[in-house]
Amino acid sequence: MPKNAMVCLRCGHRALQWLGRCPDCAAWDPFVEEPPIVAKNPKGPAKAGVTMLIGSVDPEPCQRIGTGLAELDRVLGGGLVRGSVVLIAGEPGVGKSTLLLQAAAGVEELGRGVLLVCGEESVEQVAARARRLGAPRRITLTPETEVGAIVPLMHGTDVVLVDSVQSLRASDSAGEPGSISQVRQCAAALTEAARDTGTALVLVGHITKDGSIAGPRALEHLVDVVVTFEGDRAHHLRTVRGIKNRYGATGELGVFQMGPSGLSEVPDASRFFLAERHKDAAGSAVGCIIEGRRCLALEIQALVMPCKPPAVPRRVAQGLESARVGVAMAVLQQHCRIQVADYDVYASVAGGLRAAEPGIDLPLCLALASSRRNEPIPAGVAAVGEVGLAGELRSVPGLPARVKELFRLGFATVIAPGVQGNNGAGDMGETKGAKVVGATSLGQALGILSRLGH
Repeated sequence: MPKNAMVCLRCGHRALQWLGRCPDCAAWDPFVEEPPIVAKNPKGPAKAGVTMLIGSVDPEPCQRIGTGLAELDRVLGGGLVRGSVVLIAGEPGVGKSTLLLQAAAGVEELGRGVLLVCGEESVEQVAARARRLGAPRRITLTPETEVGAIVPLMHGTDVVLVDSVQSLRASDSAGEPGSISQVRQCAAALTEAARDTGTALVLVGHITKDGSIAGPRALEHLVDVVVTFEGDRAHHLRTVRGIKNRYGATGELGVFQMGPSGLSEVPDASRFFLAERHKDAAGSAVGCIIEGRRCLALEIQALVMPCKPPAVPRRVAQGLESARVGVAMAVLQQHCRIQVADYDVYASVAGGLRAAEPGIDLPLCLALASSRRNEPIPAGVAAVGEVGLAGELRSVPGLPARVKELFRLGFATVIAPGVQGNNGAGDMGETKGAKVVGATSLGQALGILSRLGH
């Protein structure tokens, strides 16, 4: 008799024996026993599979259904695709149910049939939220959590929204609702029904404290689209980020603002992130990142404070990778002779956005140097570029688009990698009085700032 496998409840990692700590997600005591999957013996001889030439396959264009939320449709690649499965993951309380209800309202207003499966909340709670958000009362709800009862309801429905997949249960599967076996079985049954009926299926999943997708992580290979709904409950900013998309580009970002009437879209995110910036404050620099096909200008803030011995200098990063901040400090110390090693350093992205690309290196270094010297960066100056360990500046993808976005926002000077006149920004060197100033090293970029400030 085959030995039962052990499965991690948090990430789905499989092991042949019980382990005290999961080697994948590092959770303690997460393993439970899962019955082995026994294949049924087919009756009669096996049939040969079907083969075809790839050139004989005529791919059909994707039939998309809009959600009425342009920022969400941007991340999805233009809307929900018929027969596709979308997984939306986010922390509890961030607003996933609100996003789902507003998307259901948008689908219904376009004349499409929509079904909202209420697994986490009662139908009375969902109806109360719908009235508060002003959603139409024609949205169809169901309190069913048994997959066998939900599948028949998918026939003739354009979009099915499930909140959440951890609340569903399958009578022919062992384990409690939310367990790996139950989640996998329920998702497989709903996915098969979505493929057969052409229904666009949206599943909501929870995210654990360490930021990984709990339970549904085992479903990432099964679904077509995976997006994360992120945001701090103490702030009004919410972002939808695509991390997998079989029908569009990955890495796309949608920006929302949470308010009393629900989520409102932020079409011009660059102006939104720079709206409250103090231009004459030391330690503030403006850069530009690319999320998918979207350029976003943002403010990098840094605060460098003396550290009194024998205290250990503090390093705090919000919205930035701690390792990136450490590298920026080391380059400033070694190649620009700016002493920051014995100082407390705080760095953040204003507005609550996460920035994790090399193009943010140069504005981060300039912000640190500005705070250390207590000298504000001249007004109308922005920076884009990667900083190497030797102090050199390296070009980043999409430099012309980044420069054009900064020019659109009114910045007159953009410091970018390259020799002046050959900065890799194409024809963005001069645009209506704005210009790109090239620099080959971080030290040269700091010298340009000094000249611009006098």
